[in-house]
Amino acid sequence: MTYLLRRLTRALFLLFGVSALCFLFMDMAPGNFFDEMRLNPQISPDTIARLRAQYGLDQPLPIRYEHWISSALRGDLGYSIAYNVPAGPLVWTRARNTLLLTLTAATLTWIVSIPLALWSAGSRGRFLDRAIALLTSIPIAVPEIVIAIALLAIAVRWRLAPVSGMITAPLQNLSAFETLRDLSAHLTLPVLVLVLCESAIIVRHLRASAVEVLSAPYIRAARGLGIGPGRLLFRHVLPAAANPAVSLFGFSIAGLLSGSLLVEVIFGWPGLGLLILDATLSRDLFVVMAGIIFSALFMLTGNLIADILLMGFDPRIRTEAAHAS
Repeated sequence: MTYLLRRLTRALFLLFGVSALCFLFMDMAPGNFFDEMRLNPQISPDTIARLRAQYGLDQPLPIRYEHWISSALRGDLGYSIAYNVPAGPLVWTRARNTLLLTLTAATLTWIVSIPLALWSAGSRGRFLDRAIALLTSIPIAVPEIVIAIALLAIAVRWRLAPVSGMITAPLQNLSAFETLRDLSAHLTLPVLVLVLCESAIIVRHLRASAVEVLSAPYIRAARGLGIGPGRLLFRHVLPAAANPAVSLFGFSIAGLLSGSLLVEVIFGWPGLGLLILDATLSRDLFVVMAGIIFSALFMLTGNLIADILLMGFDPRIRTEAAHAS
């Protein structure tokens, strides 16, 4: 319990630091939401001054941040100037779409990565190992944005999948099965980009861990008993290599989430990435803050889940936590 409390406390401090830095950088950025209003001769300076006072933008930065953090602790993340709605519900609607994209990509990434890493380790130095190494080196060497744009161009050229948005038609005109099929079609390209880029890294790390386990004496003894390659890899090597995999889980969630924000912009997926970009360009401060806080919460939650799983898999961490308490 002490181990988890330390991790949770560290996560809260990180969240506080992220919010403070975001608030500072947004204040340092040139311009604000009301700059375009000043160019409109029909809007008087007094009206702009009243609006700035209404949203608290006329106060010094420390006072504005103090007001925002006290409101955020009560669940109020501010008010969107551009959308004229509370920032929290607006961002949560988009955050659910980002979660759907990220969790789908994370599930498929691990389903693909674990067998590839084990097969590559089990055939070390042979053709399959070299082929997997070549395939995984391409997404590592090529930037994610280049892969996304290339897949976008291919999909547009041959009409392989929808290239923008989340659904094609209004939901009320579709049955449940048609809605799922339409949503899956729109998920195909962004999920494919995320899986290609993230699984390449995970396969490399898991393969290195599996190769180390394969050289252990008990694995050689298991081979001598006639245990087949498939059972050896999945029943004996994988559990022993689970610790590095669990540690990678938190990093993979963070990588997928940060990658999803970029992919959302390229494919027009209505998630946090597109919303934060639009809010940043329009200087909609509270929407940017809420979007970044939700993103940080997702990443910290992924790391916390990885810590919990690691404590369950690794008895050394449980022993260390017990001694610390």
